[in-house]
Amino acid sequence: MGTPVVACPSCGTKNRVPVAAKGHPRCPKCQTDLPWVVDAGDADFATAVDTSALVIVDLWAPWCGPCRMVAPILDRISSEFAGRVKIVKVNVDESPMTAQRYEARSIPMMLFMRGGDVVNTVVGAQPEHVMRTLVEGELRSGRGVS
Repeated sequence: MGTPVVACPSCGTKNRVPVAAKGHPRCPKCQTDLPWVVDAGDADFATAVDTSALVIVDLWAPWCGPCRMVAPILDRISSEFAGRVKIVKVNVDESPMTAQRYEARSIPMMLFMRGGDVVNTVVGAQPEHVMRTLVEGELRSGRGVS
C-alpha cells in the first residue's frame, strides 16, 4: 500500500504521510498538523496502530453502503482533530486475519485504540455528531496512554 499524499490545510503544500510513525505528521513548510488517514492490511496493521495518537480503525469493505457513508465522516474528523487522531482503514476482504482478530462480523466497525489496545468499539454507521462526540470523549479521557 502506497504512502498517502495530503494537501496541507493551511498552506496547500502536498505532503506524504507515513503509515507508521511515533509522532504525527506535520507540514514541513508551515508546521501545521496534517490529517492522518492511511490504509493498512494484515501485514502492516500492528505498525500502523503503534502511535501515541488516538487511532480509529475503520474496518470496512468496498461493497458496503454504510461503510461508504462513514468514510467522509472519518475524513472530516481526521482534519478537525489533526495531530491528535489517526484513521487507519482496513479492508476486511483483503485483511481477513485482522477482521477475525477483532471479530468484525458486522461492518462498518470502528475500533478506538490507544497504545495498541482497543478502548471503545462502534458497530454500524453513526451520524457525524455521534462520532465527533465519541472522539472528543476519548481525547478527554486519555485512556490507555502510557
